[in-house]
Amino acid sequence: MDITSIVGYSASLVIIISFILNDITKLRIVNTLGCVLFVAYGYLLDVTWPIILPNAFIMGVNIYRLWSSQKKNNSQLYKTSSSRT
Repeated sequence: MDITSIVGYSASLVIIISFILNDITKLRIVNTLGCVLFVAYGYLLDVTWPIILPNAFIMGVNIYRLWSSQKKNNSQLYKTSSSRT
């Protein structure tokens, strides 16, 4: 099996695993890894844009949602700690 096939199958497996997870944060992190692998797979297939573009977009959405969730959690943590003092 060549490296392109390994990356492609790995990407598929990681995406499948991500949808089994119950925690949305873990799902987004694992799904982002799958997207990274699919983008690499698209490049290994001589720049296959129909594989690269949607996965790059989904990866961007996942990163944005993780960032905004982290920002919201930090804000709530600050409010909670400020109200205790």
